Amino acid sequence: MTFDDTVRVHYDTKGNRAVMTSRRRPADLRPTPESTSRPLPHTARELFDSLPQLPGLRTEVIDGRLVVSPVGTPEHARLAMLLACELRSPITERGWEAYTGNVDVCIDGPRDPVEPDFVLAPPDCPRRGERELLSSGLLMVAEIVSPGSAVDDRDRKPAIYAAGRIPVMVIIDPVATPATVTVLSDPKDGVYLTSSRVAVGTPVHIPDPVGFTLDTTVFADALKFP
Repeated sequence: MTFDDTVRVHYDTKGNRAVMTSRRRPADLRPTPESTSRPLPHTARELFDSLPQLPGLRTEVIDGRLVVSPVGTPEHARLAMLLACELRSPITERGWEAYTGNVDVCIDGPRDPVEPDFVLAPPDCPRRGERELLSSGLLMVAEIVSPGSAVDDRDRKPAIYAAGRIPVMVIIDPVATPATVTVLSDPKDGVYLTSSRVAVGTPVHIPDPVGFTLDTTVFADALKFP
């Protein structure tokens, strides 16, 4: 699997895991007659829409800023996959879709695009266009904190996801000392009203609509970022 793949994880009725990848087109940044004739973008959203796919980079709009950052390390990706594996039972039983990778989420209202590290959605989640899942149709998102994303993941994105009416946000924070897992729920007026934070190694309950107690010990051997 290359760094520009989208990864979707699902489980069959026997709990067997299948991983499907769909390759994104490589970016071609050369100007064309069509691209040079278009009007210049005036907002971060318009600039995002004008960009080609950029393999190896994550592109988001956060608080009106177009943020382009490198994709995470292998350890970063492994934490997201471990979360998907831990949620295998409810995913299998309820027919949900779990995504780790380059899946864009459109925040209802401002229509800002973001890329969570993990997305849990029903199979009929509405979309904006072909690529973007609508935030109000999701079940849960998760962010994995890295040194370069700490402020956005801890401070800015919870408000964005709450405003987008995503019921649950999970923050896996290997940068904290000790490493922590935070579960945010009950979004109202752009704020999550309920927060539960535990050190890695302690179970934490993920409330409805997920309704699952997460054993965070699975993250213990994948916490070090080079």
